[in-house]
Amino acid sequence: MRPFSINRLTDVNHLSTIDSFDNSRFLAGGTNLVDLMKHQIETPETVVDLSGWESANTIEETDDAYQIGAMVSNTDLANFAYRKDDLSLLSQALLSGATVQLRNRATTGGNLLQRTRCYYFYDTNQPCNKRKPGSGCAAMDGFNRIHAVLGTSEHCIASHPSDMAVAMTALDAKVKTMNPAGNSRHIPVRELYRLPGDTPHIETVLGGDELIVSVDIPKRPRGTQIYRKVRDRSSYAFALVSVACAVSLKDGVIDDISLAFGGVGTMPWHAKSAEDFLRGKTATSHLYEQACDVELSAARGAGSNDFKIPLIKRTAAFVLEQAVGQQMAHPYHQGAIHAR
Repeated sequence: MRPFSINRLTDVNHLSTIDSFDNSRFLAGGTNLVDLMKHQIETPETVVDLSGWESANTIEETDDAYQIGAMVSNTDLANFAYRKDDLSLLSQALLSGATVQLRNRATTGGNLLQRTRCYYFYDTNQPCNKRKPGSGCAAMDGFNRIHAVLGTSEHCIASHPSDMAVAMTALDAKVKTMNPAGNSRHIPVRELYRLPGDTPHIETVLGGDELIVSVDIPKRPRGTQIYRKVRDRSSYAFALVSVACAVSLKDGVIDDISLAFGGVGTMPWHAKSAEDFLRGKTATSHLYEQACDVELSAARGAGSNDFKIPLIKRTAAFVLEQAVGQQMAHPYHQGAIHAR
């Protein structure tokens, strides 16, 4: 790890007292950034330590939304969401990720901004356009079993690793940010991430001095919610594919649906085409597969990850059948089928 200086931020208003954000990084729980610094993939000259930012470690409720502070741990957020019928999807996603120890340290803001687990991104002996722009992408012709099939480019096929971000995408959450000038904006999670294109090292729409302050999730009935994660082992593994689904029916017709995929996209994947295809139609098994085909029409495998395309189709169709079946058997059901 290379030497670096530390600025400690205890209040968002202290952003304006920091002289420069050139080559700096915000440090929240540190479960990803510290590893990247040890491998010298990240080499910031300054780290802005957020551990003393206590006001961001709270969850507030209004009549319309949940406001989750950026420093709320994944454990605390999962426990809070577990008690809310309209946030069941978020609790399921968080509890499927990492280990208890990591969830105790990882934060809401940090989870959204964690970097890819692409092998070649972490191997500094290999070319990687995300780590070193213009150097190439070793994953293209390499071992790419965990890589993305949606949103890829000829410059990068790295997948986004977060479970929580997939649930936040399905829940239509928005991040609130602040910069040193005191300017604030709300960004839908669905618009937070950038496709790699020819600049895969630029992963979000955030400025270098822009800090995530909180995440707002609208309160509304969401019907039956399922987060299904397929992985190589039963715990402490990133998703090969995952599906976040919330659906409600009205007279046997799909009235409202939210659908997002994980493990298959270069960013948490909002399955908007599938949603649009399903909304307002009478639910049938054949319909689910058709919707998946619509969403996956642009999917492209790179060899070792070809299996992800039929796997996400089967997983999404199964989740839809389960969720709709629950709505059929128990009209107006809210929350998880099996509480976790």
